[in-house]
Amino acid sequence: MRSRGEDPHELRGPATQDAERVAKPRAVSSRGPLGTGSSDLADLGREIVKASYLKGEFTLRSGKKSDHYFDKFLFETDPALLRRLGRHLAELVPADTQVLAAPELGAVLLGGAVSMQMGLPLVLVRKEPKEYGTGKQVEGRFEAGRRVTVIEDVVTTGGDSLRTVEVLRNAQLEVIRLVVVLDRGEGGAENIGQAGVPYSPLFRISDLTLD
Repeated sequence: MRSRGEDPHELRGPATQDAERVAKPRAVSSRGPLGTGSSDLADLGREIVKASYLKGEFTLRSGKKSDHYFDKFLFETDPALLRRLGRHLAELVPADTQVLAAPELGAVLLGGAVSMQMGLPLVLVRKEPKEYGTGKQVEGRFEAGRRVTVIEDVVTTGGDSLRTVEVLRNAQLEVIRLVVVLDRGEGGAENIGQAGVPYSPLFRISDLTLD
């Protein structure tokens, strides 16, 4: 778990190169084949593939066609996997993060898991402003100017993630990093990088062994 008093100097893991955009990101434990040590992350990757990797004909959220698909709800709704994901994603969250954010619907459970792991508040980002009640698009307690890390599930082109970032910025929040479970390797990292958002995937699709 992250200590609020930490002043870390490096971030290791599958997303090392992308993470270097932050001046003082959180130091994380070494990692196995995906990084430099622990086998737990590699085992988690295998369990995610086993639980959620599907073959067939699919239309992705980006509109692209694919012969494979990760059904995020199959790993997000498994309590054992969700707990492990919360722990590993928390290791990628910069130490100066003040608020976590999760876009509806898929990342809400992940955001909750990381929030509970770290003891940080969580805001939820709607796709559109609510049409009743408060009319909010960002739900939860926060103050303008707070530093936010966005928690995401799967990134393909990064379009939806960047829309989430835009909503948070319009709410006067400072987005300091986007952390995602899986990067499908279809341009998302490049698009997010070009938008100036530091980006840390827990897994890239090339890290995983797919049957």
